[in-house]
Amino acid sequence: MRGDGSWHVREANVNRAFDRVTVVVALVLQASAVAAQGGPPAAPDPLLDMQAMALALGVRCEYCHTPRNREAPESATRDKAKRDIAREMIAMTREINAKVQAAADKSATAAAPVTCVTCHRGVPIPRQLSEIVARTLRDKGAAEAVSQYRALRTEFYGRQSYDFGEAELLGVALRLAQSRPDDAIALLQVNLEFYPQSVRSYVTLAQAYTRKLDDESAIKSLEKALEIEPDNGVIKGQLAQLQRFQKNR
Repeated sequence: MRGDGSWHVREANVNRAFDRVTVVVALVLQASAVAAQGGPPAAPDPLLDMQAMALALGVRCEYCHTPRNREAPESATRDKAKRDIAREMIAMTREINAKVQAAADKSATAAAPVTCVTCHRGVPIPRQLSEIVARTLRDKGAAEAVSQYRALRTEFYGRQSYDFGEAELLGVALRLAQSRPDDAIALLQVNLEFYPQSVRSYVTLAQAYTRKLDDESAIKSLEKALEIEPDNGVIKGQLAQLQRFQKNR
């Protein structure tokens, strides 16, 4: 067993997959029973609805329902608050779907439905990955942001929860390249670890280095970008301009 927590991540993924299969099978069985009876569609099963919501948020029942604890009565208040939020979200979803159907002039069965998973994608608080990294970077620094990115990638990569594509860290780094070049460089180095052919990351890295007056590192970054895209005239011009500037200093 590895000591890096990967076993626990795999176990959690298996549990989530099992839960997902359980809900799907239950829904199929329910639909089959209705069809066999030949009657109108049955009313939604609240238990199945809650299981579907739990899967959409990547949580278990305990997220909203905890055993009563007389020594901690505030837990009941917290649970009620979460259930109230869930009810408001359900009402909001119904309202959105009604507006979508009206705007598209389609029936409820023909229009693409908005559900919990549309926004949550398997996480309780549906923030974008770039926003999460930017918040951590602001509050705790680059090292903590990089560590968080690696942890999230280990747990969620290959699922719908977060976009681990090239553009996420790059977008945050672009906003930081001029004002906080060291932080931008830290993020871009991680991006290049996973996307070593990212020309845009090398170009942005060069911008951050020039902000630190480290022309030598900036030139190396642009040269690396040209190795990947040797016909990129914009990068050629940036490199030539930087080389002339360094020569004349």
